[in-house]
Amino acid sequence: MAKEQLLVIEDEEDLLELIRFNLEREGYRITAVATGEAAVRAAETATPDLVLLDLMLPGMDGLEVCRLLRRNPRTAGVPIMMVTAKGEEADIVAGLELGASDYVTKPFSPRVLVARVRVVLRSRTREPVDEAKVLHRRDVTIHPGRREVRVGGEITPLTHSEFLILHFLARRPGWVFTRGQIVDAVRGDDYPVTDRSVDVQLVGLRRKLGAAGTCIETVRGVGYRFKE
Repeated sequence: MAKEQLLVIEDEEDLLELIRFNLEREGYRITAVATGEAAVRAAETATPDLVLLDLMLPGMDGLEVCRLLRRNPRTAGVPIMMVTAKGEEADIVAGLELGASDYVTKPFSPRVLVARVRVVLRSRTREPVDEAKVLHRRDVTIHPGRREVRVGGEITPLTHSEFLILHFLARRPGWVFTRGQIVDAVRGDDYPVTDRSVDVQLVGLRRKLGAAGTCIETVRGVGYRFKE
């Protein structure tokens, strides 16, 4: 079966070919354009499964492309992965606030890029949370209906955000999730979580879990996972 359709927007020809080569090798179907205007037209013509978006583009920049894609009902739900230089932290934050799912900094490893594309695509469809299903992971017991976590039988008080992040990771032990995917999974219309705050939340969560906090593992360059 053919894999997902990806729209890649990158004005550096060599980098565009590097991205195209590595993603096509994995079986993805690639549409590549070099400008923001062309990206908007391409997304309107054939809705992609994922957009890889360079922020620094001639003419319409990446943030404006992201804004337009989010406003269009046809593309509002399409995940967007930003590709940007390391020094553009303000643009990264702005892009995440506009609804981007994740970002990759230049220069990047093609293997990491492919891995993060897989994670974003795998996480597109969220499963409904079964409030009655109690999770037992090592010494940690998570009861979503009660919003209750026990470590070694003792209740461990967590903030709302800490509980949501722990429950999200524990539902898929062994799976690696980017910070952007964790944000997408736990934030709500009235619940502010940002990509940058995930690290802070994880520090507090691990501390409260005590020795059991080692079950949450940092995967360098990608994100976090709950160890099996």
